[in-house]
Amino acid sequence: MIIDDLGVERNSGYALGIIFSVIDRRIRSGRPLIITTNLPLKEIKSETMLDKRRIYDRILEMCTPMYVGGASKREAIASMKMEKAKTLLNTNRGEEKCE
Repeated sequence: MIIDDLGVERNSGYALGIIFSVIDRRIRSGRPLIITTNLPLKEIKSETMLDKRRIYDRILEMCTPMYVGGASKREAIASMKMEKAKTLLNTNRGEEKCE
């Protein structure tokens, strides 16, 4: 099972309860679990909210944290789209001036 982007879910008791149940069942079954998150490991280890701490403790028991750094793909794509839009706008402006 893969849980993508842990930490962006709502902080409601219901949402945290669902996440806890899924992770706890996975631990009990001994089946693999991969979790991605933008939360720093320091923040995960120092969480003070009890519901989140219960979840994070189980994750740290079962999973091996791995840092995967690098630039945001979404930011790079947005930047390329912005440059393309600027080029298109400048091209259209240039055509208007020629008329």
